[in-house]
Amino acid sequence: MKEKRWILRKDYELETVDRLAEALGVDKIIATLLVERGVTTFEEARCFFRPSLDQLHDPFRMKDMDRAIARINEAVRRHERIMVYGDYDVDGTSAVALVYSYLQSFYHNIDFYIPDRDSEGYGISFQGIDYARDTGVKLVIALDCGIKAVEQVAYASTLGIDFIIGDHHLPGDTIPEAVAVLDPKREDCPYPYKELSGCGIGFKIVEAHQEQRMGVRLCDNPERLDPSRREMRDRLQLRLLKFLDLVAVSIASDIVPIMGENRVLAAFGLKVINTRPRPGIEAILTYGHIAKRSESEVAGHPEEKTYFCKELNISDLVFLVGPRINAAGRIRSAFDSVRLLLSEDPCQAGLLAEEINNYNTERKDLDSAATEEAKRRIESDEQLRSKKSIVLFDENWHKGVVGIVASRLVEAYYKPTIIFTRSTDDLITGSARSIKEFDVHTALEQCSDLLEHFGGHRCAAGVSLKPENFEAFKLRFEQVVEQSLQVDSMVPEIEIDAQIDFGQHITPKFLRILKQFSPFGPENNMPVFMSRNLVDTGFPRIVGTNHLKFNAISLESRSRSYPAIGFQLGGSFPRVKAGESFALCYTLEENYWNGKTEIQLNVKDLKFEDDQAMPGDINF
Repeated sequence: MKEKRWILRKDYELETVDRLAEALGVDKIIATLLVERGVTTFEEARCFFRPSLDQLHDPFRMKDMDRAIARINEAVRRHERIMVYGDYDVDGTSAVALVYSYLQSFYHNIDFYIPDRDSEGYGISFQGIDYARDTGVKLVIALDCGIKAVEQVAYASTLGIDFIIGDHHLPGDTIPEAVAVLDPKREDCPYPYKELSGCGIGFKIVEAHQEQRMGVRLCDNPERLDPSRREMRDRLQLRLLKFLDLVAVSIASDIVPIMGENRVLAAFGLKVINTRPRPGIEAILTYGHIAKRSESEVAGHPEEKTYFCKELNISDLVFLVGPRINAAGRIRSAFDSVRLLLSEDPCQAGLLAEEINNYNTERKDLDSAATEEAKRRIESDEQLRSKKSIVLFDENWHKGVVGIVASRLVEAYYKPTIIFTRSTDDLITGSARSIKEFDVHTALEQCSDLLEHFGGHRCAAGVSLKPENFEAFKLRFEQVVEQSLQVDSMVPEIEIDAQIDFGQHITPKFLRILKQFSPFGPENNMPVFMSRNLVDTGFPRIVGTNHLKFNAISLESRSRSYPAIGFQLGGSFPRVKAGESFALCYTLEENYWNGKTEIQLNVKDLKFEDDQAMPGDINF
């Protein structure tokens, strides 16, 4: 297992922590966790712990939203055919399902389109525009893509087809000349929250349109409305709530920050999934071995009870739902994913989910084989191992799994990685994944003269180039990485929120408060703690493939031991068993077993105290 650096967060002022702890009447550790997440006042804490839909921003603050809604209304008034167009990943397919299902509720001259990963590639394609022309489409609403589709939008205009673009990726130098371009990352967009997912942009379109139809705003404070308008706002909220399950799935799968507006959307989306899941999501979860409660358990109060035998969280969406939705676009066609998410018939949803689960099984086999081959090449080539980047090409690797392979290699080697395969006779395409310290999108900009297309963001990107440019690109990319990254930056970090004492802090009450920090995700990860001078109580063991199961107790207080599980930490077993003292960094969780609930440490890393001098708070 790769060595890790432990970094104790100190990006806050102690005075701010003390002031917040006093205002809230909470432990300073809890106040520290809040301040680390940008929560510094009582009111901000109230919003953090009690997310509400009136915390959402007015969608009409987004540049071009008024133009987008006006064009949709014009299309409906003229009975024009509308096509909802989206990318083939989870974010794109969920966005298409959301906007299409909303429009379909009152307008039927609509269609949807997802580009083929192999023949069309990412984003708006000329083939997709030709399909729109051939089917009589006059308005295309593009979601999770399009911010760089300058030529494609211009081509569509010559055919009499208008575009509304709803994207969340970084714009290029030129904004497409569409009817409306909705992207909070535009420099001229005043929308206050910049990190919406593509499906989140789709939701804001739906929110704006529905608000205009009903004459009330979701962001209105209900306490300040007269009874009739409050009732209207409540109806608006109910109509929009049913779409938030899709937004939550996109937020989880697209790895966007779960703070601010995304936190509100994710929290309410999880409530919908846990209480009133749409048939498509429910069917997917059956293949993730998530059992439903019996009908008698949910009868009478379905809105108040969890629909499943466990309360689903963001991690469940990341690991159980997202990969299966993605698998259709990777292996066959993302049209199947949209059909599943749109399905209102449980039987039809079950059949589609079974088919998509089969795609996911095939995807696993393909990505496993490609990952093992990539690792074999790296391990057998000293030159490859010595580089600061990994850039590999194999024409036999499946295009749908190169992004997954890149992610797995980043996990194994902690280097910026791009995995390429054959796209067409003229091009090869790759998926880039990066490490925390390196902006891969900026690096690709420095190689743009060698590329045909590229797009994405700091941590992940897609790229295509001509085969004859591959070697030159590989050399250039390595040079950019070499100039940007120091050796220390290539050791993965574990960011620790706080150092805590077993006896003083780990209590059921403390854990109850921590649970209120959810939903967890980027910028609001589950808090990671560190504790020092620990030993095992005497009965460690290896479980599973290489996981260390033990009970940790403080050498100082000897007050109480806690069960702990360290995944892939089996190499530490002999020294733990020998009674050596160690430090742990870990998260706290509840472990359910045989009807009993106990606090368990989920260990992220373990270091032995005798291996290094550790003055002060931490020096790992």
